[in-house]
Amino acid sequence: MNMIGVIVTGHGQFAYGMQKAVERIIGEQEHVAFIDFPIESSTEILTEQLSSAIDKTQQGKGVVFFTDLLGGTPFRAASLLSNKQDDVEVLTGINLQMLIEMLLERDDQELTVTQFREQAIVCGLLGLTSLYDQLEKKKKSIVENNDDDGI
Repeated sequence: MNMIGVIVTGHGQFAYGMQKAVERIIGEQEHVAFIDFPIESSTEILTEQLSSAIDKTQQGKGVVFFTDLLGGTPFRAASLLSNKQDDVEVLTGINLQMLIEMLLERDDQELTVTQFREQAIVCGLLGLTSLYDQLEKKKKSIVENNDDDGI
């Protein structure tokens, strides 16, 4: 089955940590690469690793990079590679909820790599919340439901 390829990259052991969390929650994933950028690495080494990962994860529907920090070396290296191919997108500032939800969506045969990127942004933003906000939403929902019942 063709699916969108995913490459997760970031500073230190960011990618390794995301990999272990993903595997714990939804299991091992096909056509996904996790590439760390440890302090002893270089931009050239990282770029080679990311380029190789594109080839390994590409299944004909495109590849999306999930990076840790806007402007960081992993983001910049992924961005340079994406400029060379139309079907490669780059996301940054990812969180675990976004990554897991999008991994579960990427085999949708109707979903283009661009739509995938757009959906990931919405997903990531929805996942950014607080306990207070969630409790307030729940209170509001209860009040609205009670008003609907004529109480």
